[in-house]
Amino acid sequence: MLVIEDDESIRKELVTLLRSNGYLTVDEPPCDLALLDINLPGESGYEICRKLRQNSDVPVIFLTARDSAEDEILGFGFGADDYIRKPYNSSVLLARIARLLKRKSTQTMTVRGLTLNLSDMTVSYEGNIEELTKNETRILYCLMQKELCTREELIEDLWNNSLYIDENTLYVNINRLREKLKRLGAENYIRTVRGVGYRL
Repeated sequence: MLVIEDDESIRKELVTLLRSNGYLTVDEPPCDLALLDINLPGESGYEICRKLRQNSDVPVIFLTARDSAEDEILGFGFGADDYIRKPYNSSVLLARIARLLKRKSTQTMTVRGLTLNLSDMTVSYEGNIEELTKNETRILYCLMQKELCTREELIEDLWNNSLYIDENTLYVNINRLREKLKRLGAENYIRTVRGVGYRL
């Protein structure tokens, strides 16, 4: 769990609380959840959250002394999942962390030993892991749900998610996805069904 807090005494308190409840803490991504203060030297918590959101759906909680409604709205606007004001209640904080992590844990799918994590856009197989792009994640998600997807279904799915794609782009993305699966040891998992589409 990522903990970013400029008050060293509060940071130590948080790290002690989290570790005593079975959580590992880190100083930089990747992480399963980010606990951010807003008022920080240099980059604000808002900016850190914005950067995290560029390539990760990891849960973010703002833990801050800033207590105006405008600050809270701004926090959610930057992509936060929760907003907790200081002084915080330890039991409430732990309950909210557990809720977000439980929600995140449900965002995984496993088919034939291949596990797709929708939250952080990664795929893993036999202990190996690869990062995916948004397109690759959506394609693999579709294939894992239905096992056989037509080209039209895949294109429509990506189009509906505001990601422009045509048949050539789809072909490129499928090939890149195959290469990543091959590196994991899951070669030939995606098969072409001639004139129809793709299947696992």
